[in-house]
Amino acid sequence: MKKNNDFILSALNVVSWIIFIGLCIEAGAIIFNFAFTLFKPVGTHNIYKGLDLSALYAGNFPHYIGLMSFVTAISVMKAYLFYLVVKIFMKLNLVKPFDAEIAKLIEKISYEAFGIAIACIIAHQYTKRLIQDGNEVSVVEEYWSDASVFMMMAAIIFVISQIFKKGIELQNENDLTV
Repeated sequence: MKKNNDFILSALNVVSWIIFIGLCIEAGAIIFNFAFTLFKPVGTHNIYKGLDLSALYAGNFPHYIGLMSFVTAISVMKAYLFYLVVKIFMKLNLVKPFDAEIAKLIEKISYEAFGIAIACIIAHQYTKRLIQDGNEVSVVEEYWSDASVFMMMAAIIFVISQIFKKGIELQNENDLTV
């Protein structure tokens, strides 16, 4: 059973690294393309994966900046979330799993997931307002359509962080009594 657990943890570590690297590449590409479009508007036809905001760029430049700022911020926040996950795997010690540093990382992950959810909700409302004003920007919705997922993830991970804190207390009490 122990070999199976070690294999699963190793596989999760590799998957976390792959997701983290992918999200970093995505965030970097979005940042680069956003900066590029500020100087060369021809890039607005395909900012990232077919995202076309050329009409918004031509018609309402400040809203283009606002919308792309949301896309950039949310993609960077997602990459940072998985950076924290990768950090947990680097610091994880199965002999003494309840560690204060890991508990803080788990709590940070819950706060980061909550922050992503809030940013997604604000970006969705901003996009809705732009659509009501006659701008065709519904294609950008895919970048923040998972707000409810991140909200639920934040709640679950926050509960896990509280359980982890209690585990630390019990482990410390157990160390004192032995």
